[in-house]
Amino acid sequence: MARKKDNSYFDTFVELVEYSCRAAYLLNDIMNNFDTERLPEKMVEMHAIEHSGDEARHKMIKRLVREFITPIEREDIMAMANSIDTVTDTIEDVLMRMYMYNIKNVTEHALKMTDVILKCCDSLKIALAEFHNFRKSKNLHGLVVEINRLEEVGDALYTEAMRSLYVNCTDNRELAAWDTTYHYLEKCCDSCEDVANAIESVIMKNS
Repeated sequence: MARKKDNSYFDTFVELVEYSCRAAYLLNDIMNNFDTERLPEKMVEMHAIEHSGDEARHKMIKRLVREFITPIEREDIMAMANSIDTVTDTIEDVLMRMYMYNIKNVTEHALKMTDVILKCCDSLKIALAEFHNFRKSKNLHGLVVEINRLEEVGDALYTEAMRSLYVNCTDNRELAAWDTTYHYLEKCCDSCEDVANAIESVIMKNS
């Protein structure tokens, strides 16, 4: 029973990243089956995922306030929860920008970037499922490295997307819309790397 209590925060990290994965899969589905008329209902669906993640995070914070002994430092628990929550928030931000800027068609670069976000979130989920065993795990470091690699792939795609946009796009409204949307897609990869960095920080503190 004590072991279960020790793992409760690590279980919450996994729960939180599952919401990130759900958001990433929803965004991927929206991108690959794009229908501008359905964006409002998809935003409601996305926000429900984001809100559920917020509720899980708030529940964890209430528990953290009550408990004196924690398996890792309190500020590290908060940093982990906040960084995972930011992943979900940033994925929702992408969809919001697509709606606000009235995007009509999805680009090939956006599809590729969304696929990288999906892979980042899947890798994060595997890493966080392993995180409770961070002192002994032989796989966690490799997963962190993989997330960092995927973020670099996302950076490269962002550079090419922006280059293509400014070389080929002649519509100022479309240019402004995709400039911002690409930026938020890239931020999703950055936020995943931030979680990986937080994991690495805990490992280093407790080595």
